[in-house]
Amino acid sequence: MFLSLKNYAVIFDMDGVIVDNMKYHKAAWKKFIKKYAPDTDLEKFSRHFGKTNADLIKIIFSRPLKQDRIHRLAEEKEAIYRNLYNPFIAPTPGLVPFLEKLKKEKTEMVVATSAPTPNVDFVMDQTGLRPYFKTIVDSSQVKKGKPDPEIYRLAAAQTKQTPSRCLVFEDSYPGIASAKSAGMKVIGVATTYSAEKLKGADKVI
Repeated sequence: MFLSLKNYAVIFDMDGVIVDNMKYHKAAWKKFIKKYAPDTDLEKFSRHFGKTNADLIKIIFSRPLKQDRIHRLAEEKEAIYRNLYNPFIAPTPGLVPFLEKLKKEKTEMVVATSAPTPNVDFVMDQTGLRPYFKTIVDSSQVKKGKPDPEIYRLAAAQTKQTPSRCLVFEDSYPGIASAKSAGMKVIGVATTYSAEKLKGADKVI
């Protein structure tokens, strides 16, 4: 049964929500970490997924890095990810029929992702999903990454709805915390983490 969201805006995270791609991100980080910080505990590190690449790289290196080096390292990791995922990229099962229903309801749809712009372009162009979304907010447009609420406040500002009339789909702890801090209801998507680990969400699917 489809619940009408006509008077809401729906905001989607990208990684783990629009595409179920986190195992490819994990594989890319594993390869990246093996090269630069082989003693890193990948399981503990994965708890930070949902944050920006800049924040993740600072965690790996545990020391100050110049911004241009952070950018180069981040792009190196993302190039690994895109190469790994390219043969398998597809929308998350069930997503397209849901987007079609929202489209018929004339519900505003926005993407709010910690991913860099090249990854957004990669996903949207390879899946053909870009036309569904009114706008896309990515890491290049915010100063503070998730769990800070900045990205979801900015996403809500692109719609006609107040934050309290925005419904967010998220798969990560930082993402759920970000959306809740922005005053939004959150549906946890149990792709990257099990449903039991997404207790901060209002509902988990």
